[in-house]
Amino acid sequence: MYAARRATSALPRLYSTSAPVKPSVKLIAELRKRIEGVSLTKAREALAASNNDLEAALQWLDTDRAATGAAKVAKLADRVASQGLIGIQVLSPGARLGPAGAVRAAMVELNCETDFVARNDLFGKLLSNIAHTAAYLVEPKADGPFIQSLSVDQLNDAPLLDPATSAPAHTTVEAAVRDLVTKVGEKVTLRRAVAVARDPLPHTQSHLGIRVFPYVHGAVTIPTNGTKAALSLYALKSPRLPSLIGSEEFQRDLAALERSLGRTVVGFPVTHIGDPSRPDPEAWYHQPTDMFPSKDGNTVVEELAAWAKKRGLVPEEGADEAGLALLEFQRWSVGEAPESS
Repeated sequence: MYAARRATSALPRLYSTSAPVKPSVKLIAELRKRIEGVSLTKAREALAASNNDLEAALQWLDTDRAATGAAKVAKLADRVASQGLIGIQVLSPGARLGPAGAVRAAMVELNCETDFVARNDLFGKLLSNIAHTAAYLVEPKADGPFIQSLSVDQLNDAPLLDPATSAPAHTTVEAAVRDLVTKVGEKVTLRRAVAVARDPLPHTQSHLGIRVFPYVHGAVTIPTNGTKAALSLYALKSPRLPSLIGSEEFQRDLAALERSLGRTVVGFPVTHIGDPSRPDPEAWYHQPTDMFPSKDGNTVVEELAAWAKKRGLVPEEGADEAGLALLEFQRWSVGEAPESS
């Protein structure tokens, strides 16, 4: 037995006798600043595991959060996520500072299981960030439909952008959704996304302008997120447009006009834009409008004509028609059945 003890004591030690590295308070603060939502305990654990190496701690956290999130997502996969919100971000509305301005915007639906989570600040902020990312990353088109569908898979793989700087955050859209699942304990899915992007019109077409505008109903916490929403476009045409568009008063009038048009397209059973000259109960042009409340019974097409002529927005001097035309719209409600293409 004595010989056995001596043989055992001669074996090399396979463990460290040094005290574990105490995480630096400064590094803990920096780590939590770099990755939003990291708990104090997790930050300490990451730094202890990486010997106070900040970059290694970031990688440790990424791996840990991915594993935890993936397990949570898998556990909730069979649940139904029919609640949520629709978010719209307009990065460039078009004819604003000049009639040849670029157009760039996106609309996204993010689903969850309960209305309680949909009203959570973290849910709303993530939705806004995803919509901003979609609007920023979409490629401009020169022709064809203005509003284009985006691949949810491609958007999930994209780096999530910081709306303040449009710089990539330390995560992808999919990873950010997965992190939210671990925080709220519900299934969260990115359901659909559309966007519009057009480059500025050439200076030779200064008499033309395109505007994109949002309308959100049932806003929760963040005014650009709601339970119903529409993304719409219209065109402006007038030799007076360059001078009109630079007027603050005209810009205020445009904003009021867009709110009225938005209420109409979201609040009425509109299925298409329609022909201004042919009455149609499902056409946007022929819905009742609240643009001028003192005039009862007027439709959108009638009020658009009156609004444009009052401001001299006509396609050419002396013309009797309005220099304003509706182009396209997409209208969504949370959890609705997808429209057939």
